[in-house]
Amino acid sequence: MTPLSLLLPLYILLPLVALLFYIDPRSIVEHLASPLAMKALWLSLKTTVGATLLCVLLGTPIAFALARSSFRGRELVDTLIDLPVTVPPVVAGVSLLLVFGRRGLLGRYLELAGIEIPFTTMAVVMAQVFMASPFFVKAARAGFEAVDTTLEDVAGTLGASSWRVFWTVTVPLARPALIAGTVLAWARSLSEFGATMMFAGNLPGRTQTLTLAVMSAMEVDLDTAVAISALTLVLALGALLLAKRLAAVAPVGV
Repeated sequence: MTPLSLLLPLYILLPLVALLFYIDPRSIVEHLASPLAMKALWLSLKTTVGATLLCVLLGTPIAFALARSSFRGRELVDTLIDLPVTVPPVVAGVSLLLVFGRRGLLGRYLELAGIEIPFTTMAVVMAQVFMASPFFVKAARAGFEAVDTTLEDVAGTLGASSWRVFWTVTVPLARPALIAGTVLAWARSLSEFGATMMFAGNLPGRTQTLTLAVMSAMEVDLDTAVAISALTLVLALGALLLAKRLAAVAPVGV
């Protein structure tokens, strides 16, 4: 490894190290006990878990279809799944608002039914799903593609239905990738900011997640902002390391 190859890793590492060592650990704990941080932490845990579950529920069928089926418009669907990764989060938030806002494509009809989504906790979850779903789908698709279809065929010849083969053969063999994708989707949900800000706002106890709380804390208390940032960094780093370790585990029988 040449010194030049270390420049980018160091560039990424130094700000993170500065963040973690800006204040001592005892002060971090004290600032995290503030009402602002505790409310944001609790809301983030609730919304990210809900968003991750939706990513898994909605993402698994399309990931399997992309991995195993060849259908018309497959490349278009694949591109749409990837799109949230490249679209600026703020643009995604505006787009969601134009669909589900009071005068949006669907929002006007939802309002007639007494359903209001923008600037609610539900809007936070929807913004997180929009931005995090590609991370799960891509990992799940890779997991399904890695499974040896011969094993599925053998199970089918033994009388197992397609549904049973999927749950007893395919999913267990793809489990490491599925779990890794779930962890990555959770981490991305945790770090979501722009789409949430535009679509859900920054309302304490209602839509203010950890990342939004950092912005609010910066205006009044830098130490609290740093403490919340450090917590978010540790959670994100832990999730990333776990996902990488799981992704490195090859499915049995492949």
